[in-house]
Amino acid sequence: MTSWKDAPNRTIDVDGTTFAYRELGTGTGVPVVFLHHLTAVLDDWDPRVVDGIAAHHRVITFDNRGVGATGGSVPHTVEEMGTDAIAFIRALGLDHGGLFGFSLGGGVAQVVALQAPELVRRIILA
Repeated sequence: MTSWKDAPNRTIDVDGTTFAYRELGTGTGVPVVFLHHLTAVLDDWDPRVVDGIAAHHRVITFDNRGVGATGGSVPHTVEEMGTDAIAFIRALGLDHGGLFGFSLGGGVAQVVALQAPELVRRIILA
């Protein structure tokens, strides 16, 4: 299996904003969307964590709006970040999955669960 650091960056248009993301994993089981800490970018994830989870799940992470390679302006609230995460998840065509929220990403994961509970199977807060 490819390591996290070797997985190619991709982009997707989400309501007129280009989001940078990376995915890795088996493609089987429940997909897990990783939500990052304040100002983090794709390369800030620890490959040992991502590779470990990707051994059993499809892992997807992305740069938040206005951060790293994603366009637009940084949202002013965690609620807006949650709305962005929901739009990103839906743009990928996912109908449900897990969320791995690290630090600020944990708050975003909880907002996603409140705003779109049908998308969330499980949440890991770290």
